[in-house]
Amino acid sequence: MAAPEAWRARSCWFCEVAAATTMEATSREAAPAKSSASGPSAPPALFELCGRAVSAHMGVLESGVWALPGPILQSILPLLNIYYLERIEETALKKGLSTQAIWRRLWDELMKTRPSSLESVTCWRAKFMEAFFSHVLRGTIDVSSDKRLCDQRFSPLLHSSRHVRQLTICNMLQGATELVAEPNRRVLETLASSLHTLKFRHLLFSDVAAQQSLRQLLHQLIHHGAVSQVSLYSWPVPESALFILILTMSAGFWQPGPGSLPCRLCGEASRGRAPSRDEGSLLLGSRRPRRDAAERCAAALMATRRKSEVKQMPRAVPTTRVTRRSTQESLAVGGTDSKRELNPPATSYEASSTKQPSSGPAATSSASSSTSSKRAPASSASQPKPLKRFKRAAGKKGGRTRQGSGAESEDLYDFVFIVAGEKEDGEEMEIGEVACGALDGSDPSCLGLPALETSQRFRSISTLELFTVPLSTEAALTLCHLLSSWVSLESLTLSYNGLGSNIFRLLDSLRALSGQAGCRLRALHLSDLFSPLPILELTRAIVRALPLLRVLSIRVDHPSQRDNPAVPENAGPPSNIIGDEEIPENCLEQLEMGFPRGAQPAPLLCSVLKASGSLQQLSLDSATFASPQDFGLVLQTLKEYNLSLKRLSFHDMNLADCQSEVLFLLQNLTLQEITFSFCRLFEKRPAQFLPEMVAAMKGNSTLKGLRLPGNRLGNAGLLALADVFSEDSSSSLCQLDISSNCIKPDGLLEFAKRLERWGRGAFGHLRLFQNWLDQDAVTAREAIRRLRATCHVVSDSWDSSQAFADYVSTM
Repeated sequence: MAAPEAWRARSCWFCEVAAATTMEATSREAAPAKSSASGPSAPPALFELCGRAVSAHMGVLESGVWALPGPILQSILPLLNIYYLERIEETALKKGLSTQAIWRRLWDELMKTRPSSLESVTCWRAKFMEAFFSHVLRGTIDVSSDKRLCDQRFSPLLHSSRHVRQLTICNMLQGATELVAEPNRRVLETLASSLHTLKFRHLLFSDVAAQQSLRQLLHQLIHHGAVSQVSLYSWPVPESALFILILTMSAGFWQPGPGSLPCRLCGEASRGRAPSRDEGSLLLGSRRPRRDAAERCAAALMATRRKSEVKQMPRAVPTTRVTRRSTQESLAVGGTDSKRELNPPATSYEASSTKQPSSGPAATSSASSSTSSKRAPASSASQPKPLKRFKRAAGKKGGRTRQGSGAESEDLYDFVFIVAGEKEDGEEMEIGEVACGALDGSDPSCLGLPALETSQRFRSISTLELFTVPLSTEAALTLCHLLSSWVSLESLTLSYNGLGSNIFRLLDSLRALSGQAGCRLRALHLSDLFSPLPILELTRAIVRALPLLRVLSIRVDHPSQRDNPAVPENAGPPSNIIGDEEIPENCLEQLEMGFPRGAQPAPLLCSVLKASGSLQQLSLDSATFASPQDFGLVLQTLKEYNLSLKRLSFHDMNLADCQSEVLFLLQNLTLQEITFSFCRLFEKRPAQFLPEMVAAMKGNSTLKGLRLPGNRLGNAGLLALADVFSEDSSSSLCQLDISSNCIKPDGLLEFAKRLERWGRGAFGHLRLFQNWLDQDAVTAREAIRRLRATCHVVSDSWDSSQAFADYVSTM
């Protein structure tokens, strides 16, 4: 009896504490009603008035409301504002109450957007609060416009911040300045522990203040927070300084901007700590310790002075070689000119792949310098090996003469000095090229690139995604050199970035990263419009560079163009990128390839498959082979070398002439799922091929899923396929996709009746998207009703009048 008495007492308390406020609210509503010409409206129910009164005074009554019985509390929940509704969630769950329907209604009424059909919302409260945070931060929602959003006792940003798992920053970096402001310090601290994904969309040019705010924000969320993924979307004209800032901060490097306050979280010890040697160099080579700042500054000064000398000296004079000894001597004596002659080694393919054919005085100077270098005496080999080689930036014209003492500082030009690698002897280092900003003697760093020698190293993200962000040479080289030592990176996505010949530098950086101890990169997604390498050669190069890769997705939309203007005619891929030798065994488990038009060499694909003995999933999109025999060679390789293969998918491939190869696949007893999507399977000999296909499937007891969308199966094909589920079949098929197959309601109904006749139990999922079921809605509903007794049916309301061409083809 104790529990009912307690409930009764709390119910009486609820009525008593609300009575006075209810009478006051009723009098306020009745007063204007007397003066209204239209007369008073129907009074609200007493319980609703009590609920409104309690909701308006939750600051005083909150603890008492939490103690109310479940039935009463359930009626009060819809009347609470979002802050108290969020606070009472735990109590409601303990009483067996759910708030999901309330949050879904709030989403529909306040956000006024419909979630994607592909999105599965598991918690509407978290989804609403995350979206609410973003709207408040950007100023796109007025909290004072709705009493459910407005409460002076709560901060909208602080209250919703703990639900934010994904934050998007758009346009002019809106929100970054607000988050790093002192009044929002607690908000930022909460985000640092809750936020996992940071996205940038449609970024525009930003000012220095906004970038400084973003620097502090990234430092807090990445270096001292839990952000593990950074994604950039749709940035047509990337701003170099901003892009490099995001990349370097994501890679774990931190250097306070000019005039910024020191980070209070780093602590005095951390702020005074010098970068350790094992933190890894970033842009100056990852396989050896970075040079100190003095050496780097001296090298920059030497390059600037060398430019002045080149303009004043005859063009045939050989370029001065910068050595470690000469650099140190120059620093000691205040910049004494080095007079050693240079016999440069052969340039690496990184440098050659981005050179543009030049003409005019600059070209003559380059040629004469090269000739003079080749004629240098053999004694030059005994000279100390160079630390770096500097090269003029492409497109800069020479031949100008300085006039006046102040011309040197005004005539500085862009040059390149980032180190790409190092030879085995540990002394001489190869170079890459990167366009740098105008350099003065006090700042030897590249344009927009912080001096990383003085930067501290913190935690870095594990997932980096770049979608439709065109990469300039500078940006691509910055990314590549970051990647070469980014050991914490687990997944990399580069989608339509216009890499061009920079793909060779990317391969070099991935190879360097693979050689790093503790490399975690296991997933690579690469797609672009063009590639200087054919897709199969590019795939071979990637799996050779990253033998520990588990997931590789690669797509090239258009055929390789060796004559692409971005790729010099004499700058083909180096021998260490492609070759006829066999690929070492790798750890690939999932391989997805999207091919451009044109026949693909089957032996190259087979060489990749032979080296991928652990492959479990293979997807080929738009692949074309010279003959069915080549396709058969690929399938035979799969059968012999890929014994762990479980899922196989073909999309947009003409397999009308490969019916025997398809039957060979369906008889494979290791595959669990096969997809033939828009492959024109039944375009030829359907009357003969369908029974053969059904017979092969009836004898396969390991196949669990078959997807046949877009193959013009028709009613006849569907009824033939029903025989797979007959009593004499040993098939274990439990997932069937027959979307976009010109199926009519009467054929689907007959298919359902045959399944009922054979007494087949539930076989899983049946997908029926984009079929002609709207031609007879009654028959279609009856067919789906019968099918749902045996399987889970997924369909849609598609307008079949759009498919007249398919209808004509199956008449």
